[in-house]
Amino acid sequence: MSSAKPLLVDDDRSVPPLRTLVVDDYAPFRRFICSTLEKRLRLQIVGEASDGLEAVRKVEELQPDLIVLDIGLPKLNGFEVARRIRKLCPKSEILFVSQESSADVAQEGLSLGARGYVVKARAGSELLAAVEAVCQGRHFISSGLSGRREANEAQAPDHARHHEILPSLVSMNAEVSRSHEVEFYSDDAAFLVGFSRFIESALLTGKAVIVASTESHQKSLLEKLREHGINVGAAIEQGRYLPLDVAEILPTFMVNDLPDPVRFLSVVGDLIVAASRATGGKQSRVAICGESASILWAKGKADAAIQVEQLCNQLTERYGMEILCGFSLSDFFREEDKQIFRRICSESEPSSAR
Repeated sequence: MSSAKPLLVDDDRSVPPLRTLVVDDYAPFRRFICSTLEKRLRLQIVGEASDGLEAVRKVEELQPDLIVLDIGLPKLNGFEVARRIRKLCPKSEILFVSQESSADVAQEGLSLGARGYVVKARAGSELLAAVEAVCQGRHFISSGLSGRREANEAQAPDHARHHEILPSLVSMNAEVSRSHEVEFYSDDAAFLVGFSRFIESALLTGKAVIVASTESHQKSLLEKLREHGINVGAAIEQGRYLPLDVAEILPTFMVNDLPDPVRFLSVVGDLIVAASRATGGKQSRVAICGESASILWAKGKADAAIQVEQLCNQLTERYGMEILCGFSLSDFFREEDKQIFRRICSESEPSSAR
């Protein structure tokens, strides 16, 4: 591997691409990883594997530079795969991308020689930075870990600790933290973890947060936030937590199955102004998380979903705020969805502050 060489697509083409093996038993997530990496980084996907034994065979056969590895694999779990990889191909770098958000699990993975660990719920915002860091010989530890700081200090040497964490966690006192992130969740549990952490971070840093999700998700989010010690009732009373039923919000800006830009910006703009009253009128101190685009996609309205993402870019530019859009991976199961993956992921880039 070429040390300390950036991997961005516009980098020096004289350096050969990094040969990469992607290992995950969930086909839609493998496609997401492959399409994301091939689009943004100068690497070559040389193979895919859906179980641990197949992964070991392909590592021995292909001798890849980089292995993106899940933990919960059939036949042979990711930790055992990593142990065997160290013997078969010691020069390969390993990046774990797992559903597990426990710091202890991440520590075990890093102790096996992996360079990085990304929680799947954060893959939409962290995967590229993680691969970039790992391939430059640096450690990357996901901001989605519980007890992330302890895991970071326990495993990563001082000179290798990463700083590619979410803008909302960079500075607790930052006045403006502009970003539009798209994240893909494998199931409801992952969705609740991702959204609750985003909401919790916003509330703890004094922001107001608008949450547009299904009624069932709203109830589950409230329960999870309360479990984490968040006084949701007080936040609602203060106007810093605005839960909205996505089924009621969508009709307010949809026209002929597409979002009307004027209506969308007007409806959401009014909500932002209302929420900002709880932050001293600072609209940049309002955060939004929602699944409007995901609901549209699940209904077969891909163009509408992409347009919602584009309009979210305009919101971040106009108000200097944070937006998190969540998607269910179970809705991306067809081969033709690969291009939609790319388009939706690309819509989170123009306004990202990383």
